[in-house]
Amino acid sequence: MTGKTAVAPFLTLERVSKRFGAHEAVADLSLDMPPGEILCLLGPSGCGKSTLLRLIAGFETPSSGTIRLDGTDLAGLAPHRRPVNMMFQSYALFPHLSVAQNIAYGLKGLGREAATARVTDLLRLVRLEGFGDRRPETLSGGQRQRVALARALAREPKVLLLDEPLGALDRGLREQTQGELRAIQRRLGTAFVIVTHDPSEAMALADRIGVMDKGRLVQLGRAETLYERPATRFVAGLLGDVNLIPGTVGRADGLLVQVETALGPILALGEGAPAAGAPAMVALRPERLTASPVDPTMAENRNALDGRVEASTYLGDRTRLEIRMTDGSTLRATLPTGTGSGTAIRLTFAPEAATVVAA
Repeated sequence: MTGKTAVAPFLTLERVSKRFGAHEAVADLSLDMPPGEILCLLGPSGCGKSTLLRLIAGFETPSSGTIRLDGTDLAGLAPHRRPVNMMFQSYALFPHLSVAQNIAYGLKGLGREAATARVTDLLRLVRLEGFGDRRPETLSGGQRQRVALARALAREPKVLLLDEPLGALDRGLREQTQGELRAIQRRLGTAFVIVTHDPSEAMALADRIGVMDKGRLVQLGRAETLYERPATRFVAGLLGDVNLIPGTVGRADGLLVQVETALGPILALGEGAPAAGAPAMVALRPERLTASPVDPTMAENRNALDGRVEASTYLGDRTRLEIRMTDGSTLRATLPTGTGSGTAIRLTFAPEAATVVAA
């Protein structure tokens, strides 16, 4: 028998919940994480992602459920006895210690010579050779972030937990540091669990993204799966700009489902769609639309929607259009600049470019 060998889960959360009084911060959450993965927990403030990180670290105790790491149940293990470490958004560097001393802080008991060698290796890893004697206040934001990362890695944790690790950086530096962070993780092979509220950051960093809402794991998968095939209306809106067209589920045709809308019938991918007759939404990304002038002499196309351009925004190689549809609603289309000119416009899209989600 041939086939791909399954990778045993490395970090396992089984029906984990955390309650603070009447508030359930994490609700019956289960997931498996293979070794060496970058998993991003994505969601708005208050969705439970940071609480989940603290549960793995041991700073909070689950109200129910089990957390296992490399086959070991972590229940009852104090944070300093767990083979995990946590890097906080504030970096929490000691201002009175040098860069080298900050990194070495977690290496007590290792011995001076071994600790010095480890610090030297980590400074090289984060490209801060020659910065060991500097104080944190003399460093840029990106350099402080790398010092905090080196310190968090000093104990060689099996899993590194990062809470909004790039949140304190400006946009340009954040994008640059994303690549550096991913490169360091690939060289080490350490599993990273990263909390972020920024969808673009999650898509740039993660092997898989876990979307959280109100303490629950709504969808877990690769970035392209969540973007192209969102399981819910919430996921569709969180991962980027999306048109949501309301309607009612009609007949199914294999993997495709017809949704009856005020704009006419729309055929879209319907895996996990509600039952026939139920309200639903067609989720359609603006860049998946194509446009042409309305020509009454042409035969009607499947998934052809007519409207009038109300606003146009030039974005360089792309143009963003706001289009008033025949039912009074507005759709957004992002088209290559130079296409879709004119006031009356017909939008078309392939059924595979749209997904049916519950209303």
